Amino acid sequence: MASDTIIELSGLSIFQRNILVLSQVDLRVDKGEFVYLIGKTGTGKSSLLKTLYADLKVTEGEATVAGFNLKTMKRREVPFLRRKLGIVFQDFQLLSDRSVTDNLLFVLKATGWDDKAAMEDRIRDVLDKVGLGTKGFKMPHQLSGGEQQRVSIARALLNDPELILADEPTGNLDPETSEGIMTLLFDISRTGRAVLMATHNYALMEKFPSRTLKCENGRVLVS
Repeated sequence: MASDTIIELSGLSIFQRNILVLSQVDLRVDKGEFVYLIGKTGTGKSSLLKTLYADLKVTEGEATVAGFNLKTMKRREVPFLRRKLGIVFQDFQLLSDRSVTDNLLFVLKATGWDDKAAMEDRIRDVLDKVGLGTKGFKMPHQLSGGEQQRVSIARALLNDPELILADEPTGNLDPETSEGIMTLLFDISRTGRAVLMATHNYALMEKFPSRTLKCENGRVLVS
């Protein structure tokens, strides 16, 4: 596999509870690419993303993500794969009982960081990157939806991932806030990270054009 390839799928079939969702998926995504994933609800977008972060097991076909062979990977290796990924959800999934800084601290500790000064520096760095350098002390409920999504993007950046997987990251946001999130995600892809984003928002795609994959009739159509 070429060194600049971050996702490579060949003849991949994806199952949810033994039901075939997608078959014969062939695609490649390189570092620094921004790629949309579109398709009607229930066509397999989330299943594809779950496969890429090893929430669904690969049993048919080949799949390599960030240098990991998903078919042969052992369960104990999954955390090492996920350290190379940043995952952004539609509903933010922040811990409501702790501050922004403590949300990020929780992730760093869970992924093996133990140097207090290094953790503080990293949190400061990612919050600055997403424009929230002064908001670390706030609780999630004190932030707007757009700010909460920026925190979730900061969280995704903590371990300097090679790939960002974003599942409807603007789904709960107003148009102006959504544009700010898109600008941020495109800026992230320009730093050499790949971004794969599932979306239904065609207006945003027109404003921020990029390569598009479409889930339809059990296949992934590559443009």
